[in-house]
Amino acid sequence: MERRVFPEGKDARQRAYEDCRWSRFKHFAPAEMYEVINDHVFPFLRTLGGDDSTYAHHMKDARFTIPTPALLAKVVDMIDGVPMEDRDTKGDLYEYMLGKIASAGRNGQFRTPRQEIALMVELLRPTPMDIMCDPASGTCGFPVAVGEYLRRHHPEILRDAKLREHFHHHLFHAFDFDNTMLRIGSMNMLLHGVENPDIRYRDSLAQDHADEVEKYTLIAANSPFAGSLDYENCAKDLLQVVKTKKTELLFLALYLRLLKPGGRAAVIVPDGVLFGSSNAHKTLRKILVEEQKLDAVISLPGGVFKPYAGVSTAILLFTKTNSGGTDHVWFYDVQADGWSLDDRRTPLLPEEKLGPVPKVALTADDHAKNNLPDILARWTQRDKAERQNPRTAQSFCVPRADLAAQGYDLSLNRYKEVVHAEVAHRPPGDILARLADLEKEIVHGMSELETMLAKPAIAK
Repeated sequence: MERRVFPEGKDARQRAYEDCRWSRFKHFAPAEMYEVINDHVFPFLRTLGGDDSTYAHHMKDARFTIPTPALLAKVVDMIDGVPMEDRDTKGDLYEYMLGKIASAGRNGQFRTPRQEIALMVELLRPTPMDIMCDPASGTCGFPVAVGEYLRRHHPEILRDAKLREHFHHHLFHAFDFDNTMLRIGSMNMLLHGVENPDIRYRDSLAQDHADEVEKYTLIAANSPFAGSLDYENCAKDLLQVVKTKKTELLFLALYLRLLKPGGRAAVIVPDGVLFGSSNAHKTLRKILVEEQKLDAVISLPGGVFKPYAGVSTAILLFTKTNSGGTDHVWFYDVQADGWSLDDRRTPLLPEEKLGPVPKVALTADDHAKNNLPDILARWTQRDKAERQNPRTAQSFCVPRADLAAQGYDLSLNRYKEVVHAEVAHRPPGDILARLADLEKEIVHGMSELETMLAKPAIAK
């Protein structure tokens, strides 16, 4: 077999585009495929975007691990059966693979369900000039979802030179301290069409944030929780906000440090953050309500993160103001997200009825299986019709004064009222009418009885 030679440097990129196009590559002999991937494609990936790109940094140690040409040929045949014309298909395939290999990480992280990510991004409504950050990015599910939202709702980002430059080079920032997650996240962003995101190794709770303070307009995150840090290992600027060892509280303090005034956040927290009685818990909740603008508390069902964890969680939505602004807080009690809440997490509805923006309108029965579209619809009315909802409803608003009176407890059950079944009673008018009828029946019966007694006995 003639050895295939690829030029080095700039020509290698052109060669990869032309001679390694899928339409040609899939017809190579297995040994030739193997050589192309091992000797040329992977070295190319390790320099993708130039020496200064995050892709090159995270892919520098990437190695091709398919052991034989024959196995590679089988993989190529399988992939060739997948329709790849649509850019989204590549990202969807990668997300599917992540779902199959995902497991609870060494540092307490686990994969956030895609439908919850999509809901949070829809609630945030990113704009083309936002600067977003996920301080515990994992596989970059949140940055990917923000990018897809912008492509759908703001197609001008791909036509306007200034917006396109911002989208590819300045909009996305993601941190993690797991090198494997950084590599997976980088590839996820690449497959979703983002050229040069800022994806960096950073221990978000341990490092000082002087260069990151008030830098971002948008935060979407599901940070590790149920962990504990020693004070000496925690960033001092976070301890100035709240002195605690609990990671879930430290990440909340971090979000407040990173956001610019006017910046918005949608973050997942364990339920303990909502009602914990320690000074740190109460201090952070008071800061959110009194010094910032707490917009919403969305209570999620306990099985959302199964099979990795059964912990109950909630989504907090808030805006950084540094001057208060909380008037009412909107609460929503999520009963179903479209998937079963057991370890299998199987879909309860057809695909076109899943997610926060289904392709087909849901019926009342469908809503009982997927509350996410209802959340978006009611969210837009939180300052209008939702203010009138009774606290027995699935969503309702609570005034700031009521929150303060309850020690800033943010758990939904503190404010939700339960309807108790009552014995049905007839209205007074119905009762009187029935008594009148009964009186007539008694009088008539007595009259018949008197008539019978007055007749002579029949001789036997």
